Amino acid sequence: MDSEHETIPRGNAAGFVRYFLHDVTSGFLVFLIALPLCLAIATASGFPPVAGIFTAIAGAFITTFISNSELTIKGPAAGLIVIVIGCITDFGGDGAAGGFSAIDTQAYRAALAVCVMAAVMQVLLGLFRGGILGEFFPSAVVHGMLSAIGVIIMLKQFPVVLGVPATGDPIELIRHIPHAIMHANPAIALIGVICLLIMFSWSFLGSKVALLKRIPPQLVVLLVAIPIGIALRLSISHTYNFGGTEYSLGENFLVAISPKMFGIFDAFQTPDFTVLQQFKAWKWIFMFFAIGSLESMLSAKAVDIIDPWKRKTDLNNDTLAVGVANLAVAFVGGQPMISEIVRSRANIDNGARTRFADLWHGVFLLVCVALIPMVLHQIPMAALAAMLVFTGFRLAHPREFIHVYQIGREQFFIFVATLISVLATDLLIGIGIGVATKLAIHVMNGVSIKSLFKPFLEVESVGEHECRIVARESAVFSNWIPFRRQLVDIGLVQRQNITLDLANTKMVDHSVVEKLFELKKEFQAEGLLLKIEGLSDLTATSSHKYSARLGRLPEMKCITIVTGEHLEAKLVPAILQLGATGFTILPCRGAGVFHFDENGSSIGTFQQLHLETIVPESLCNEILSYLRAEIIPDEKIIVTVTSVGVIRPEKFLPATPAAFVPVSQLVEH
Repeated sequence: MDSEHETIPRGNAAGFVRYFLHDVTSGFLVFLIALPLCLAIATASGFPPVAGIFTAIAGAFITTFISNSELTIKGPAAGLIVIVIGCITDFGGDGAAGGFSAIDTQAYRAALAVCVMAAVMQVLLGLFRGGILGEFFPSAVVHGMLSAIGVIIMLKQFPVVLGVPATGDPIELIRHIPHAIMHANPAIALIGVICLLIMFSWSFLGSKVALLKRIPPQLVVLLVAIPIGIALRLSISHTYNFGGTEYSLGENFLVAISPKMFGIFDAFQTPDFTVLQQFKAWKWIFMFFAIGSLESMLSAKAVDIIDPWKRKTDLNNDTLAVGVANLAVAFVGGQPMISEIVRSRANIDNGARTRFADLWHGVFLLVCVALIPMVLHQIPMAALAAMLVFTGFRLAHPREFIHVYQIGREQFFIFVATLISVLATDLLIGIGIGVATKLAIHVMNGVSIKSLFKPFLEVESVGEHECRIVARESAVFSNWIPFRRQLVDIGLVQRQNITLDLANTKMVDHSVVEKLFELKKEFQAEGLLLKIEGLSDLTATSSHKYSARLGRLPEMKCITIVTGEHLEAKLVPAILQLGATGFTILPCRGAGVFHFDENGSSIGTFQQLHLETIVPESLCNEILSYLRAEIIPDEKIIVTVTSVGVIRPEKFLPATPAAFVPVSQLVEH
């Protein structure tokens, strides 16, 4: 298509020229965010600070020309900090703590070798079209893992904010918090706390003031922290007294980067492949490969959702691009990269059109680190740590807990189980426990072992370009990959509209419900129809639209009212006004305690009103409130409520909210 008439921006030669101003502007604004974050993430990961810059530059210059992902920004990510520092620690290093010693360099080179092999595996994953593996992991487990990473980042970086060293596992770091506060270096803590206040307050104020939303808080932190650091003479080793205690200051509290122009090229480092002879190296290779690939795929999919033009990333192609870039950067000393969601979101918000915005952000990083490294050297470490504490908080934000709980209690349990397991053990074991927890819950909910990993689908042709697929047994995260493959093959490959009937399943879990609606959008983008039927025939575990569904009849309340015939004219309009969608009146004769004289003798049988209505529980409570207030005090009436299973629950829901009339209004009239 001619670029003059193109409605969807494309990252080709014509797009480079046409959208130059949009992309270069966004690239510069993203650079302002990426610069301090790259330094912070690399330092927290146990790599030299400049390693994070290497990664972002390599991602910008390599993935731009391989991946078709238009708006993702590639670079180091906070989500990988825990894995990378874990690898460094396992090989005997401690990163920036106490300076970058010989043993730290040795551990760093060992980690580079691990990165190389993990990158090779990523390349193979992309070549052999393994991007579909990103569909396997249930979202509750992924969110639990990311929240745990957020907690660990906060625990590890909070002491740095206060200017005190801290090492150990998460439990030890929690115990260390009072000690860190009591022994904080006041000058460094001043910088750190001010930067923390800026990051958190800017996030709040940015939602209130449009102008502030356009200014990256990371830039504000640097503009405040660097002058304070210069005023405190952090570049010169000296001591000072505060409250009768002597504290030291010096370059160890500044970013450890060469102030020499073009000094970036002196920082190149090569991998030590001899460590591959050790078994533990292969554990970390798998961790780098699995977690890095998963995070990158999830981020790329998330960016596709918020892309204004809804362009679709080829996950196989994107994984290949990330693998090639990781392979290249590991040979010169860079840390692992992924498609990074926070910078990608900023890229979209700043008006980027094509993948060249990522390229321009890399160009600005290269120019900055090559020509003005002396400015970067003046950044206080406490300022970078404050940014990471805020990043960790966003990963483990209370909203995440609330959101998962709203989806369903079983999702919340899996989320918390994964989070606690990661904190108590490590990422790999924690994720395994999370997945095992979800499988166990599925089995307890009636999912058969045979259908955990194999979908049972019956395909019926109903027209030339249309078919009906009936799912049986279960549709859960563990059988989703073959389930999805069949839908994609019949629908997107063979170009057929599909009606998917889920009414006969014993369970459809949250992950599959969510992914089905994502797949429905993919069909729509291709001009095809994926119609999902039967979910309303199953019982939702919560009111959330993506909640899991269980294969038992949805439950409603059946209200039975037996009273005098004369009340029909009053009761029927009342329950309809309250929101009932219908009622049944049955012929009825009988007598009860109201129809016996004082001697206990029956005074005959009477024609009575027998009215039944089926309503949701909330509406049942409304009707009972009305009866207690308006009918029971003055009339002879028997009311019973039973729980019933219904096949079409939507038929018993009020048509519109306007159908509800407050009880107070009915009583008044």
